[in-house]
Amino acid sequence: MESSIVDSKNNPRHRPLTPPRVLRGVLCLIVLVLTAFILLVYFGFWTAVVLRFFSVHYSRTATAFFFGSWIALWPFLFEIINQTKVIFSGDCVPAKERVLLIANHRTEVDWMYLWDLALRKGREGYIKYILKSSLMKLPVFGWVFHIMEFIPVERKWEADEATMRQMLLTFNDPQDPLWLAVFPEGTDFTEQKCLRSQKYASEHGLPVLKNVLLPKTKGFYACLESLKGSLDAGFSLSSLQMLKIWKSSIAFNVMRFLKNS
Repeated sequence: MESSIVDSKNNPRHRPLTPPRVLRGVLCLIVLVLTAFILLVYFGFWTAVVLRFFSVHYSRTATAFFFGSWIALWPFLFEIINQTKVIFSGDCVPAKERVLLIANHRTEVDWMYLWDLALRKGREGYIKYILKSSLMKLPVFGWVFHIMEFIPVERKWEADEATMRQMLLTFNDPQDPLWLAVFPEGTDFTEQKCLRSQKYASEHGLPVLKNVLLPKTKGFYACLESLKGSLDAGFSLSSLQMLKIWKSSIAFNVMRFLKNS
């Protein structure tokens, strides 16, 4: 994923905020909050709690159906409202395979691009993220993340290992569709973070990377170990173009790195 291309000097990561853009953003947020709240009130308890007493598989299927429709709103609003075209090239991700997705973390919205890919494959309700625990504490959104069984981490292996392995083991049933998304860098890319990453790498005899941060490998290996035998494949996604992201396009190259584990 070191092949990522970004021109941060000549192409800023964000377009300047204007009143129309602020208004569009607020309206989108209101739509997402209200729809999430309605789903939580009418379906969250029944699909994630009551139905789970009878069958974990059917509980996950029902949760994926209802809350997957909410997740589909995110890439839809992003592409339509912001007029951003998201392009995927390279290896095909089969819709019905249980896969591990790893991606570099160039911006704060990279997770939405993976939702975009999942939506195209009809797997928007089955994608799960390993994400920082503070996001799980957000009102409404955090509740949805809990229901969809996202894995919270503090980004400290001593504190995260037990919880991560415990939750990963619950994903081992081959009859449950699974797209597990991991950002090995652990945080979004900035020039300052890159400099700190390069300094750490040089001090510890590790490769000095220019376009990505040094990955955190323990969580990645835990995913492979815990899901060994139940994953069909692994795919890495590298951003190829970050130019004019908010008004043009973003392209990803998809490469298969694991098969029939």
